Amino acid sequence: MGPRQRLAVDLPLVAVCVLAGVWDGFQSGLFEGSPLVGRRAPLAVNAVLGVLTGLAVLVRRDRPLLLYGSALLCWAVVGAYPGTILAQYAVGAHLRSARLRIALTAVMVTAVAWPIWRSNGGDAGAPLSIALCILPVLVGLYLSSRREVLANLEERARRNEREERLRIDQARAEERAQIARDMHDVVTHRVALMVLHATALESTRGRDAVAIAGRIQGIGREALAELRTLVGVLRDGADAPLRPQPGLDDLAELVAASRALGHTVELSVQAGLSAPALVQHAVYRVVQETLTNVHKHAYDARTTVAVGSDGDGLWLVVRDDGGTSAPAVAPGGGHGLLGIAERVRLVGGTLGTRRLADGGFEVSARLPLADPDLEARS
Repeated sequence: MGPRQRLAVDLPLVAVCVLAGVWDGFQSGLFEGSPLVGRRAPLAVNAVLGVLTGLAVLVRRDRPLLLYGSALLCWAVVGAYPGTILAQYAVGAHLRSARLRIALTAVMVTAVAWPIWRSNGGDAGAPLSIALCILPVLVGLYLSSRREVLANLEERARRNEREERLRIDQARAEERAQIARDMHDVVTHRVALMVLHATALESTRGRDAVAIAGRIQGIGREALAELRTLVGVLRDGADAPLRPQPGLDDLAELVAASRALGHTVELSVQAGLSAPALVQHAVYRVVQETLTNVHKHAYDARTTVAVGSDGDGLWLVVRDDGGTSAPAVAPGGGHGLLGIAERVRLVGGTLGTRRLADGGFEVSARLPLADPDLEARS
């Protein structure tokens, strides 16, 4: 409830309490003036008590005891009942102590019921004391509890909304990280191939220039197409057209691109092998990054790529025999192996690397073959 709404509710209540001090219509007709002494107090005293009770109404939410005291005094001196009802409602709605609430209600019931019982008997005292003292407390207690329940429900809804936004932001961040890894793979692999073709074009001194230039053009177009797709995802979100993610079936094309550069690469994929789409994509990226590193660092190395399954999971081994050190064809940031290790870890696998005794290098990975969570995410 806003300040204006509170003021709209409070002003009529203040007016009623002020009038109760000077007008018989808001005073008990069972007594001639004060319920305690049976005679009227001076009009000025009644007016002052009515004004005090009205002012206490304005602060009843923060200081319910102030309204309680003024209403009790106004009843004892004037016999005015509106302040009593409001004071008991404030005791139920705004006091947190149950013991204090019971004690104040008992005092107010005694102050109201005893003079009525003395002058009119118990048949009048009991219902009037219940109506003036007990029912307002129960109403205030009920409405206060209801407000607390609604406030808790609203806070829980806001907390759930915040948590949902955090989950969405986290999912978006993970997706952007995945896209960043894909962009790294695309750029490093394709650019390395383009640089190597350009180096070959320079060494041929014009021989097969058209064929090599065509390969460079094709590689560049493929890189631009993949980058447009990834940038489209970043820019347009879910509305961007997505190409199927490369998997096991695309390894042959990846190896063929390396062979076209003159590299010796052997590929062996177990027949009938199947795996979740995310696992296949991770395998493809590991092979792509490893072949890129071979192109950079061991130009004439002999490389073998083997993918298979032993029933418990999918295994991948990419091994080269070292060859001779290649000239620096593209700058390396040292993040390629870290990136594929993280990619493999995200799908529940492990990645290992080691230097071989003959000077070669081996990258091996083990990934899950069937995972319902991975299938759902794919």
